[in-house]
Amino acid sequence: MRIMIRKDGAGILTVYVPKKDLEEPIVSMEKENMWGGIVTLANGWQLELPPESAATVLPCTVEARKLNEE
Repeated sequence: MRIMIRKDGAGILTVYVPKKDLEEPIVSMEKENMWGGIVTLANGWQLELPPESAATVLPCTVEARKLNEE
């Protein structure tokens, strides 16, 4: 699924899913720089992010895989 990751004014990382019109903050990350690991959103979704450079500029759009299907 295509998602957009951004950092808001308070420094909180959020994920926006256009097809669901859903925006949720990231509440935990498997890896410190998040790329190539699993992130958990406030609504409970877990997304596996692709490997990217730690210097990737936000906001950015990436292809993520949803792990916990409903």
